[in-house]
Amino acid sequence: MKKFLGLVQSAPCRVDVVFKDAEGKPYKKNVTVKAAKSDATEELPLYTNHEDVIGEVRLTPLLGKPLEHSGIKVQLIGQIELATERGNPHTFVSLVRELAPPGTLTNVGTYPFEFRNVEMQYDSYRGNQVRCRYLIKVSVTGKGMTPDSKSESGLWVRNYEEVSEAGTPIKMEVGIEDCLHIEFEYDKARYHLQDVVVGRIHFLLVRIKLKHMEVEIRRRETIGAGTAAHSDTETLAKYEIMDGAPVRGESIPIRLYLSPYELSPAYNEVHNKFSVRYYLNLVLVDDEDRRYFKQQEITLYRRDESKVTDEPGKSTAPPAL
Repeated sequence: MKKFLGLVQSAPCRVDVVFKDAEGKPYKKNVTVKAAKSDATEELPLYTNHEDVIGEVRLTPLLGKPLEHSGIKVQLIGQIELATERGNPHTFVSLVRELAPPGTLTNVGTYPFEFRNVEMQYDSYRGNQVRCRYLIKVSVTGKGMTPDSKSESGLWVRNYEEVSEAGTPIKMEVGIEDCLHIEFEYDKARYHLQDVVVGRIHFLLVRIKLKHMEVEIRRRETIGAGTAAHSDTETLAKYEIMDGAPVRGESIPIRLYLSPYELSPAYNEVHNKFSVRYYLNLVLVDDEDRRYFKQQEITLYRRDESKVTDEPGKSTAPPAL
C-alpha cells in the first residue's frame, strides 16, 4: 500500500564493509576491473586461493532513533551466474558468521569478521555469457528492515600457475589444392598473459592473388554440456601481418604481444558449468575479398608477475613508439 501511494520507506540503517589486512590496517591489495554491465571500471580487493578474508562491518542508524534488530550476519559467497539462467546462480562457496544477536543499536556499531583459509579455487570472471564472482553479504534482520538493510561488497580472485617450460613448436600446413600451400608455425601452445606469440608464415605455393593477412585472438565461452551446450565466440584482437601479395618462398614473421589485451586464463569445466578457450585464427583475404581461415587453439595461464625476474634483453611488453 505504501508503494501504491507513492510513499518510500526509508532505510533504517546504512551498512558499510571495510576490508582489512592481517594487522588490522586497511586492505591495500586492490585491482581495477571492468564493471559488469558497462565500460566503467571499479576497484575491488584482490585475493587468491586459501587466503584469509578479514574486515569489519559498520552499521549506522539513520532514522534518529535506536535500531532494533533480530540479528546481524555476514556471508562469504562464491557463485556462478549463467546468462541462460538469470536469477538462479550456482553457489559453490557459502560461509556464514553471526556478528551480533538480537538487540538494539543506538550509535554506530562496528563488527569485525574473518574467514580463514578460504577455498577460492576458481578465478573471478566476467564474460558475455557467464560470470563467476565472490562477494561479502551483510544482512540485518528485524521488523521494518528494507532491502537497503542488506549490503553486497564484491571481491576479486586471481590464482596463479608456475611458469611453463618452453613447449614444442606448433607446425601446420594448410592450403587449397594447386592454388595455395602455406606452412605456419608458432613457438609454443601455452602462453602466460604477459607473453609474446612468436611465429612465422612460409609460402610454399601461391597461385591466387592474396592482398591481406592477419592473426586474430578469439575467445570462446561455452556454457552447459552435451546437447545443451551453447558457445559464444568473440574476436578480441586483430594483428595485421601482411598487406600486399606474397610470392613463393617468402617467409613472414609474427610477433604478437598479449599484454595490451583484456585476456583471462583458459578455463576448463569450471564447476561443470562453463569453459573458456582461446584461439589464434589466421585469416587470408584474396583480391576478390574471399576469406580463408585456419584456427589453432592455445592455452593461456596467469603467472605471478611479482615473482618473475625478466631475463636481460627480454621484454614482454610492446616497444614504445
